[in-house]
Amino acid sequence: MMNYTISKVHALIKNGNLTAEILVSKYLERIDKIDKSGPKINSIIEINPDAIIIAKELDAYYEKNGMKGPLHGIPILIKDNIDTHDKMKTTAGSITIEEYGGDCIKDASIVVKLRKAGAIILGKTNLSEMANFRGKRSMSGWSSRGGRTKNPYVLNRSTSGSSSGSAAAIAANLAIGAIGTETDGSIISPSQANGIVGIKPSLGLVSRAGIIPISHSQDTAGPMTRSVEDACKILNVISGYDDKDKFMNKLDDNMYKFQIDNNKSDLKNYKLGVLRDKFGFHDKVDSLINNSIEKLKELGAEIIDPIELETPENLGMLEFEVLLHEYNGDIINYFENRENNTIYSLEELKKYNIENEQLTMPFFGQEFIEMALDREGLKTEKYLEAMTAYKIFKENLNKCFVDNNIDALVAPSGGPAWIADKLNGDFYGGGSSQIAAVSGYCNITVPAGYIDELPVGINFIGNRFDDEKIINIANIYEKNTLWRKDPEFIESLEIDL
Repeated sequence: MMNYTISKVHALIKNGNLTAEILVSKYLERIDKIDKSGPKINSIIEINPDAIIIAKELDAYYEKNGMKGPLHGIPILIKDNIDTHDKMKTTAGSITIEEYGGDCIKDASIVVKLRKAGAIILGKTNLSEMANFRGKRSMSGWSSRGGRTKNPYVLNRSTSGSSSGSAAAIAANLAIGAIGTETDGSIISPSQANGIVGIKPSLGLVSRAGIIPISHSQDTAGPMTRSVEDACKILNVISGYDDKDKFMNKLDDNMYKFQIDNNKSDLKNYKLGVLRDKFGFHDKVDSLINNSIEKLKELGAEIIDPIELETPENLGMLEFEVLLHEYNGDIINYFENRENNTIYSLEELKKYNIENEQLTMPFFGQEFIEMALDREGLKTEKYLEAMTAYKIFKENLNKCFVDNNIDALVAPSGGPAWIADKLNGDFYGGGSSQIAAVSGYCNITVPAGYIDELPVGINFIGNRFDDEKIINIANIYEKNTLWRKDPEFIESLEIDL
């Protein structure tokens, strides 16, 4: 099956060579072949039983009215922590939430936008349980409800997380695009580990209403696709102000729309800063990204290498405190909007996890939930100190952009995927997602090459609300490199034996 793009699908529909029903049927056949049997990458936790019906309805609509919207007939997968008011569950991969969490009373705000734009919600993707914020030694891509998602490039390797299923499914061509969510790295890391494009938008562009939360200071949803152009088109649909997200500030309408300039083929007049302190964790990654930087120079970009960014040594600990303090309260606010549930807080989630311990915690525990329950709210000195440090870091980051007059920061997205390990959990070699996560700035990862068949990505980090700018930088880089190749579902690398 071809790696269809949104533009290609719409061209085929317009010339009469494709319908939404045929397209959905082809993807369902491929899911059965690739995801549920064959390599069995296990990226999709649940198929929408009404997908064919919705496709037929869109075909009938097209015959009378033309395209319903910019995503007419486009099959989209969404992460299983995003609410849908239909026959599918929303569980964050937790069998505890599946059993005790009740039902969604409405679609998440971004799902409303997707449906209005004509997208077909094809199914829910597996994820690292509770978006990888449950316990120590977690294994990315594993959930008690969905099992382990496999990396389609090398099956015994990690997908990274937490948007593991979204990344693996798009890499394996099981839909046109997917929606992931990120608190820190959960779009960027799995996208790069699975050789696709992922956008972590600026905080405040995309509503979080109807998404199982971790932290209102950092959570966002974003598109995951096989091309920058498709990611941009999906981001255009899901962006926009929403008064249901009480932490969202209204921006000018033009701030929510992004245009790719396909007439520009070089990076002249762009200035990029290289974050050298994010290198050094893997010599082959350094080599790939250095080659990418040379390519950026060839394309006309002015490069500052290295660029200085003042960063607190304890930024990781400060971030962890912010997430712990916000987790419990944000979860309570979320579960207030579900019905028929007996879970309203982390305390109840913890209790039911213990009751189902053999199923919910066979590999790792729920230490993060327990730690969050020990925190005493958003007025405590520890939380306020962390938020003050955040403010200083954002000021330093903005100063870095302004003083150097740069358009984006460049760094490795991560390293080659590690062997999935249920005993020891994840092994992150390195990456650069934290900068954009903590600051609320935008970030996009694009394939930058391969190490022994395993993908590696490059990050372009932009100032807050400079999403269009980094999308265009990434688009020009992508079209002049075309690194991405389809996975071959290799069982393991020779070095794994």
